[in-house]
Amino acid sequence: MRLLAALVAVSALIAAAPALAEVVHFSAKLDGASETPPNDSKGVGEAHVILDTVKHKVSWKVTYSDLTGPATMAHFHGPAAAGVAAPVAIPLTPPLASPITGSADITDGQIGDLRGGLWYVNVHTAAHPAGEIRGQLAEAH
Repeated sequence: MRLLAALVAVSALIAAAPALAEVVHFSAKLDGASETPPNDSKGVGEAHVILDTVKHKVSWKVTYSDLTGPATMAHFHGPAAAGVAAPVAIPLTPPLASPITGSADITDGQIGDLRGGLWYVNVHTAAHPAGEIRGQLAEAH
């Protein structure tokens, strides 16, 4: 009887314990050749994203250089495979000078798309209003 009571107590403690956060890192190389449609921009960049699966939060740092002009917009898009356009999932808010940093809450569906390699980031300029550089996010190992 005491053993049963002890097992029930331990089970209750385990069930009440907070879920452990899984932190997943993603990265992308950004360039004009990866845009949709591709362009001949000399601009390059990198995106580093951290996903906390319990808090449903992403944090990012996007760096770039050699664009044709100042960034006018930047976004995470999805779901889409490389080379395919998708709607904005998260707009990156000003200031848009490199590095762009920030964080946002995301849904379970967005987590699935991000983990499935279906998100990309792009940076827009006046010369390339549809996007000057783009990179598909992939889980960093």
